[in-house]
Amino acid sequence: MEFRLTYKGSLPSQSVGASRIREKHAIRRQIHAQLRELWHTNIVLERHTRQTQHTRKLIVPDLRSDESDVTTGLDFILRDHSKFGYRFVPLINEKIGIACSLDILFLRRDGPGNLVAGGDIDNRIKVLFDGLRLPQNEGEIGKFSPQEGENPFFCLLEDDKLITDVRITTDRLLTPKEGTESPHEVQLVIHVVTKIVDPQKAWPDFVF
Repeated sequence: MEFRLTYKGSLPSQSVGASRIREKHAIRRQIHAQLRELWHTNIVLERHTRQTQHTRKLIVPDLRSDESDVTTGLDFILRDHSKFGYRFVPLINEKIGIACSLDILFLRRDGPGNLVAGGDIDNRIKVLFDGLRLPQNEGEIGKFSPQEGENPFFCLLEDDKLITDVRITTDRLLTPKEGTESPHEVQLVIHVVTKIVDPQKAWPDFVF
């Protein structure tokens, strides 16, 4: 499966002592809206949003006789990722044996090759990766709570260790600055390619 996500906004460096909670959650929220659309329009993912009989038996082979076989694929993921007041749905997760590679087009108003302006590239990408994955503890979500349309809350990654390959291309952002927009804001285009890393865990229609 291949798709592209975008992000527009602040992407500061992950410096020592700076949590960057606000910036990471801003990334999380933009990505959520796009992944929610993907889950409901992609031919493979959409069928896992519908509640159908026997769905649970297909994705939970050891279903007990006293458990209902009527559920959705989303329920299967939500069961293990509801925390900190959120019901998270990470598309890339270990439970269904999926990892991914990322090819990131990183546009900013600095000149091409000037990677250290606004923070070094590695530490800025660290902030991005933290925004693409689930928060690991309650401190990472801060005082934020789900807003309208954020239940469930769709994320790309359960953990950034599930990123197998990363390629980053930097270039200059040429669109004029608007209103109060900071000159240090960025635009990212993130090309995601999913891959099966454990066929025994993968849902049947994910193996292609």
